[in-house]
Amino acid sequence: MTASFSRGWPAPAKLNLFLHITGRRADGYHLLQTLFQFLDYGDSLDFETRSDGKITRASGLLQVPEADDLAVRAARLLRARVEFHQGVAIHIHKRLPEGGGLGGGSSDAATTLVALNRLWNVGLSTQELIRLGLELGADVPLFIAGQAAWAEGIGASLTPVEPPEPWYLVLQPSCQIATREIFQAPDLTRNSAAITIAAFYAGETHNDFEPLVRQRYPAVAEALDWLQRRAPARLTGSGACVFGTFDQESAARRVLEDLPRGWRGFVARGCNRSPLLERLAMV
Repeated sequence: MTASFSRGWPAPAKLNLFLHITGRRADGYHLLQTLFQFLDYGDSLDFETRSDGKITRASGLLQVPEADDLAVRAARLLRARVEFHQGVAIHIHKRLPEGGGLGGGSSDAATTLVALNRLWNVGLSTQELIRLGLELGADVPLFIAGQAAWAEGIGASLTPVEPPEPWYLVLQPSCQIATREIFQAPDLTRNSAAITIAAFYAGETHNDFEPLVRQRYPAVAEALDWLQRRAPARLTGSGACVFGTFDQESAARRVLEDLPRGWRGFVARGCNRSPLLERLAMV
């Protein structure tokens, strides 16, 4: 077996700057509007390409079975689709929490597709990778495209946008929210009116999951209330993490220093261009 390492492939977090659920399809998929923006913070992946054809996870979330790990599934999907015979050991350095609404698993999958497409010399176009990514999850195409985007439909219809790139303080409450569970809740609002991008910039937005998550997860409600007293704050996606928006990094870090004992959080810059694209340009 011959092997080579390629290190430091970023799998950035994302924030949903708002999230409206505008309907539900007959097949159960929800229709939504949201605006995704990346953070300069996330997981990091290393790839050890192998000639023996094995695809394995060398490190990552041990509580997630290897066969269910989205990064492993992405590598296997890519190889099967192009009838390729190389292998890889994937080293996942996790910083993003499960169930946090930051897109960790989807971002890991997207980074795997983008990196292996280059490292294996597969040669698929970005659009071909996006079509593969959609088979793994509705958020994966966003991370492959690598541009802040206005999303509609089931989340895969993406329009590039250039919102401001402020500093964020992201809090990680001590709970996980299962996306499937929260989407299936009978009391979830599913009839928000569609809005325009101009309405977003005018501040006419919210997150339809927030009232339900507040009710079911007291730790999230507590974090939101605490942060909203210090900055404009909101739930991201359908997960447990909440974020506050700041004009200056120093202001965000001052609030981070005041976190109650036992709370966790981090400060990151909003990015309209994914750090993954910068890493890809280096290969």
